[in-house]
Amino acid sequence: IASVISGSLNRILIQRSVESAIEYVKGTVSDLLMNRLDISQLVITKAFSKPASEYKAVQAHIKLVERMRERDPASAPTIGDRVAYVIIKANKNARAFERSEDPIYVLENNIPIDTQYYLEHSLTKPLGRVFEAVMPDPMTLVRGEHTRHVAQPMPSKSKGGLMKFVKVTAQCLGCKVNLPSGCTDAVCQACEPKAADIFSNIVAKRNHYESIYGKVWTQCQQCQGSLHLDVLCSSRDCPVFYMRKKVQKDLDDMQTMLDRFGLVAADDDDE
Repeated sequence: IASVISGSLNRILIQRSVESAIEYVKGTVSDLLMNRLDISQLVITKAFSKPASEYKAVQAHIKLVERMRERDPASAPTIGDRVAYVIIKANKNARAFERSEDPIYVLENNIPIDTQYYLEHSLTKPLGRVFEAVMPDPMTLVRGEHTRHVAQPMPSKSKGGLMKFVKVTAQCLGCKVNLPSGCTDAVCQACEPKAADIFSNIVAKRNHYESIYGKVWTQCQQCQGSLHLDVLCSSRDCPVFYMRKKVQKDLDDMQTMLDRFGLVAADDDDE
């Protein structure tokens, strides 16, 4: 949120371009709703400074600590730690403390983040204060055509709930049509002539993520003071940590797509 405000002020005050600031904000809002923003920009951190029983009001991060202790007591935060969380999609009447979740758990299980919560509670008012002096209706920044498309990841079966009863079928990597049950081909028959282009696009995306991962990994190595050792940092209060985890998952997803083309298996058979 701070990056959006600072970016807007930079364009308005330094670059003297209100139009550029408006386009920047609309693009960021669109990226938020389309799940293109890095999760590190959505993480909220709060201190776990005393036993849960001493908190008078129900706190989102304290409820999350209790759930994390149920899942894995060894890795759950303890008193003195800062607890990082994001707000996830849940029932309509669910309160914020019921929707707090560990960002790593969200990444691993593809749990949808409540982007509307961030838009309404974190962006709308600050953007209104910044833009009310330079445009007649600042609310158009968070409403309009750029907010009509919303993307949500499909939760994994390990998340439980109704997902345990969902039957997942493979999709064509080109047109996204569902493939017949049991089919593991990369593309459908209609997209077979374009298979080489689809494969090249996925390779390009994987290379892009590899480049980002290399930069983030090097940054973490420099932070820990050694360029020759593996990164051992697990600071959940650091945005780079979540960037590293997110791009690592993106790399795994890209590799899974490439594996569906069966090129490695074909080479092994030839040998």
